[in-house]
Amino acid sequence: MSESVNAATDAPDREWIELAVEVDAEAVEAVSELFARYGFNEGVVIDEPYVQDGDGDNLAVDPTRPFTLRTYVPAPDIEERALDEIRQALWHLGRLRSVGSLTTSTLKEEDWANAWKVHFPVHRIGRRVVVRPPWRAYEPAADDVVVELDPGMAFGTGLHPSTRLSMLGLETAMRAGATVLDVGTGSGILAIAAVKLGARHAHAVDIEPVAVRVAGENARRNGVSDQIILKEGSVGPGAPFPGRYDIVLANIIARILIELADGLATATMPDGRLVLAGIIDSREAEVAAAFHERGFAVVERRQEDDWISLVLRRASYTDSA
Repeated sequence: MSESVNAATDAPDREWIELAVEVDAEAVEAVSELFARYGFNEGVVIDEPYVQDGDGDNLAVDPTRPFTLRTYVPAPDIEERALDEIRQALWHLGRLRSVGSLTTSTLKEEDWANAWKVHFPVHRIGRRVVVRPPWRAYEPAADDVVVELDPGMAFGTGLHPSTRLSMLGLETAMRAGATVLDVGTGSGILAIAAVKLGARHAHAVDIEPVAVRVAGENARRNGVSDQIILKEGSVGPGAPFPGRYDIVLANIIARILIELADGLATATMPDGRLVLAGIIDSREAEVAAAFHERGFAVVERRQEDDWISLVLRRASYTDSA
């Protein structure tokens, strides 16, 4: 365990100096070597500029934009002389490449662990579902369904429009005793809410091991771990849950929804509901067409900003009779 992690326990008020500078792509290596000479444990953070589609797909580094490099030094260990040396070295490197001015800021150890929590309030994300982080109190109304959620490193706090739209679709699709499959469960927020709204049980999958772990912790926190089974994986060939479900949830992105269309369709019972979200508006028609070809009809559509959610019904055996 690093000294800085220990310091969070033993000296929560310990102060650190953050050194940061913006540089072009060609200067990243040289400035990283400079910062490593002064930074704690030779650590350097490189914030790369990215370009991506509106829904987060096709992520790639954009070398035409500046990179931000950061390193951290215990405040008692840094002297003004050292800062002058760094500034002088950056000035010389700037004669050859584009290198910005050094900026410094002071941080307390506890700030790193807790500052983000300020931005995660109690919030209603459906007609009935309210998300409450463990560090906040909330007095629920009579019909509220409260999900206590610590997102950790997994996606799904309820603050993103696609999660809110998914929850509204789940609430309208839910029937007492329904069976639910949550594909790309993230923090487990939808699977947990499904059980609390009346599902008999929920199965949940994610391709990220950290998401499976975080979702399991959240299920235990909410007292529903006996009704939720989580596994690493997806739908389609080799799926960990090969059965069919009354409700299938998939809050991913349009490209992945289309790629998984066969598996999602197979997992949905005849006359079942498929709740899709994470769809940027420019790709709605592609997603709807992919599932129409597989026997689904849109029964509900919701939009928030550029994000779309569709609730689809799979044709039943008697529809063509």
